[in-house]
Amino acid sequence: MNDRPPALLEMNGATVVRNGRRIIDGLSLRIDQGCHTAILGPNGSGKTSLIRLITREYYPLDAAAAPPKVRLLGRAVWDLFELRSHMGIVASEFDRDFALGDATGLEVVLSGFFSSRGVYAHHHLTDAMNDSARRALALMGVASFEKKPCAEMSTGEIRRVMIARALAPDPAALLLDEPTAGLDPVARRRFLETLRGVARAGKTIILVTHHVEELLPEIEQVVLMRDGHIVKAGSRAQTMTNEVLTETFGAPISISEKNGYYAADVA
Repeated sequence: MNDRPPALLEMNGATVVRNGRRIIDGLSLRIDQGCHTAILGPNGSGKTSLIRLITREYYPLDAAAAPPKVRLLGRAVWDLFELRSHMGIVASEFDRDFALGDATGLEVVLSGFFSSRGVYAHHHLTDAMNDSARRALALMGVASFEKKPCAEMSTGEIRRVMIARALAPDPAALLLDEPTAGLDPVARRRFLETLRGVARAGKTIILVTHHVEELLPEIEQVVLMRDGHIVKAGSRAQTMTNEVLTETFGAPISISEKNGYYAADVA
């Protein structure tokens, strides 16, 4: 009897064609539940297309094939609303939906239960939802923002609130797309340290980035992409080498590590 839980994400030769071009080509990948993973590659490498496969914005060729080309938590077919309760998604572009609004921090987080841009009269809020939203704000270090309008928040503050929004429904994993975009170096490091707390609290992290400096020490698996293909996938020791990074980014790269974080020098 196999008691192994289903993979968070499993892809089996998935190919995506857009405008006559293969933007994902025969991609096979497995991310187990609890395995913090980084998807790393240069701009145009296919990272965004991979995200859209995961979030069901894109579908692979032969989507009805057996076995399925893409499965999330063991399932090939998902209702999008249900999927969002299992996979919290955070992208820097989401900030724009709230940045100029008068919604408070708590209202933004509560909107995550409804996948909406706010809390409206037809939404039924429960005490459990309010409690979960406040816990998520506290975990992200912004409990004091409960009544603060988003229009008065900095980019880093809004980003923390948006992650709290993704966390409130208690998903199995967080998918973070370039989460430090727009943050200055100090805000970025503080933000990453907060994400480490989220990882240690038990949420599986999938971090999508083109910056090696953003790989949290908790990241166990790294998937390196280029031109819609996987260059290498494996442990940090297997992937974070000068040779593999040079092949991935197409330029000589020298990697170093300090306190669990990486730094890259480009020749």
